[in-house]
Amino acid sequence: MASLLPTLPLYVQDVGGSKQDIGIVMGAFAIGLLFSRSWLGRLADQRSRKLVLLIGASCAAIAPLGYLAFHSIPLLMVIRAFHGISIAAFGTAFIALVIDIAPPKNRGEVIGYMSLVNPIGVALGPAMGGFMQAEAGYPLLFAVASMVALVSLACTLRVGEPTLSEALQSDRSAPQEEFWQLLNSPRIRVPTIMLLLVGIAFGTLSTFVPLFIEETGVDFNAGLFYTAAAIASFSIRVLIGRASDRYGRGLFISISLMCYSLAMMMLWYATSPTLFLLAGLIEGAGFGMLIPMVSAMMADRSLPQERGRVFGLCMAGFDLGLALAGPILGILAEQVGWQYRSLFACAAALAFASLFVFVTRGNKNISHSLRFATGQGADLYAYKPVESQ
Repeated sequence: MASLLPTLPLYVQDVGGSKQDIGIVMGAFAIGLLFSRSWLGRLADQRSRKLVLLIGASCAAIAPLGYLAFHSIPLLMVIRAFHGISIAAFGTAFIALVIDIAPPKNRGEVIGYMSLVNPIGVALGPAMGGFMQAEAGYPLLFAVASMVALVSLACTLRVGEPTLSEALQSDRSAPQEEFWQLLNSPRIRVPTIMLLLVGIAFGTLSTFVPLFIEETGVDFNAGLFYTAAAIASFSIRVLIGRASDRYGRGLFISISLMCYSLAMMMLWYATSPTLFLLAGLIEGAGFGMLIPMVSAMMADRSLPQERGRVFGLCMAGFDLGLALAGPILGILAEQVGWQYRSLFACAAALAFASLFVFVTRGNKNISHSLRFATGQGADLYAYKPVESQ
């Protein structure tokens, strides 16, 4: 899917879409994510993590062929929403499976290492997709994206997983809350709100960076922005997993949100390839810390029998942000006459707001939130691991 990031907005534009249409089509991806999280999380908890992985890989293989077949904006919205199911399924089941097999004392380290595959794909995909589209056009690009997903599906068939009974043995006494009822708990609600704000900022970036670069007239391949972000994301994940097991998740979540705020501000002012690359590196470092650390934090705050739903719900905040970013900011760009540059000023403000929410509301009170966010205190919402007898 990463290979399509810099080319899909341009593809929608090439088939006759307006700025508003581009935002709506790109935002439809998150609609698919958002509305599939509930049943996919429940399926991962009650049936099988592997089954949900297979659903994700299958959707990723089918969706690019839909882009190739349909050119109307409404049908592209449907295909884009269907494509969103792939990330909802694969992301939810993958992290739940990793957490199932990771020792609690090394959980951050294992999540950090296992998540390294994401930036590798994002490093290679966008640049390859951009060059492939420029040299051979969209049909080859979509066909190759589908074939890569088929390879993923074949690999997934060979994945083993602990039996459900093994995963649930650590605690059977906890109440089984429904997906959306979990939002009643601040241990989940606050990270979800935080990721909602970051999701809008990320949606701005993923939707409008290629068009912004084109608008500025800077001679720069947008795929290289995503490659720079992925390189930084990969590099930082090697370092922060083990450190978070020692110093806590909160410190690194705070740093990630500061990086995100800075990256959006740099894009706001960017006028040269150097600034675009630097913004990509900082955004990649922030994102490379944020998702693994939030994943580890939510693993600390959840029991095995609810992990799929807890992680799915928390990431639903990010999904909603993605869904809102394209349409809302696309309307501002189209109807109000904003330039793309102004959209990144909004993204910077939202990223800073997410940092404020985490620092002041990330734990049981403001005092504990500040200590947790600066690495000076423990996460009071975390469950104590059950010691083996």
